[in-house]
Amino acid sequence: MTLILKFSCIAAFCLTLTTAPTISANPAYPKNSATTDTLRKPGTRDVKPRSPRKATLLAIAPGLGQGYNGDFWKLPIAYAALGGSIFTVHLNSLKYHDYLKAYWLFYDQSTGTPVHGITEDTEMPVRVRNLLNTKSTVKLLTKDQIVRNKDVWRRYRNVSILTSGLIYVLTIIEANVAAHLKTFDVSDDLSVRIGPGAAGTPFPAFVPGLQVVLNFK
Repeated sequence: MTLILKFSCIAAFCLTLTTAPTISANPAYPKNSATTDTLRKPGTRDVKPRSPRKATLLAIAPGLGQGYNGDFWKLPIAYAALGGSIFTVHLNSLKYHDYLKAYWLFYDQSTGTPVHGITEDTEMPVRVRNLLNTKSTVKLLTKDQIVRNKDVWRRYRNVSILTSGLIYVLTIIEANVAAHLKTFDVSDDLSVRIGPGAAGTPFPAFVPGLQVVLNFK
């Protein structure tokens, strides 16, 4: 009974493969005459193609690439990211230069040698700002403390510069990719058909396979 059941299943599968209509994957596959370019579903709209090259060139000026693509909702995001990163560069640069000025107080500006009478334990006044530079205080710090803080804020400044450059490059890449995707159809006019088919092999033998065909209505 088990052998008969297995044989019946194999026979039914082979019969399905041989009797199923062949679905062409050729781009020239004939469309349904009922769906023409003049008949469109409610809610669909024409998508104006965009030039990726032009979008990339315009994106050199931040926001113009997104505006060219018609993605005006992205402008606040792009400007907020760029503006925030540039503001961070400004803040970190201010704090770095505060400690740099205090550091140079230990040296003679004309000769670059240590000032006579000033030791490593001598405390110098440093302007210390809060996070967003809304207020500041003057503190007396030693040379070692000044050097450590100076190096920290220089590193933060350099990282914020790199971050700003990365965000700027990403806005250009986004404009280019968005221009490419403007003609990509993601509407309800797409349908998928899955059915049996013959898989192409270099051997002269029938190999059962599975076809996935996208139909553009």
